[in-house]
Amino acid sequence: MKRILVLLIPAVLLCACATTRGAVTLLPGENGAPVGAVAIFDPKTGAEKGSLTAANTASALGGKVAATAVDPAKYAALTDTLPPPPTHFTLYFMEGLTTLTPASEAELKQVFDELAKRPGAEVLITGHTDTVGKAEDNDSLSQRRAEDIRQQLIKQGLNPAISRAVGRGMRELLVQTPPGTDEPKNRRVEITVR
Repeated sequence: MKRILVLLIPAVLLCACATTRGAVTLLPGENGAPVGAVAIFDPKTGAEKGSLTAANTASALGGKVAATAVDPAKYAALTDTLPPPPTHFTLYFMEGLTTLTPASEAELKQVFDELAKRPGAEVLITGHTDTVGKAEDNDSLSQRRAEDIRQQLIKQGLNPAISRAVGRGMRELLVQTPPGTDEPKNRRVEITVR
């Protein structure tokens, strides 16, 4: 549901802008994502009059809805000003520690590079654990992992006011395992830069 809403935002914005001219346009999804859809309703009866389901199509409002192709260049000024899509990184940890694996040390450098390209980007850092140990201990460990990464990013210039670290313990396993299972892919921090 969240993905559909994100994909519809450009279309809704265009709809809001275009209603003064009596038309609505559906833009392409970001980075090849599905385009979503826009339903058009009769303001008097509330009945659906039709919908747009293909990228770069438009329809006049009033009367029957008929999708017609539009030139994507016509909306380039709008789409070119959209912020870049969120970037995701996953860092893995040694068992029971806040120490990154060697491969994740290199990945952390990529996070630094991404933040340098996107000053002012909001950053969410979410820590996770495997199912070894007590739930309370894993909650604490996941929070420490997330906070440790956040502090490293702050030292590299991340604004603390636009970053957040949370721990999820073993609640959101990447690889589903029974209790007490040592699974390296579950010992992770996920970073979203948007």
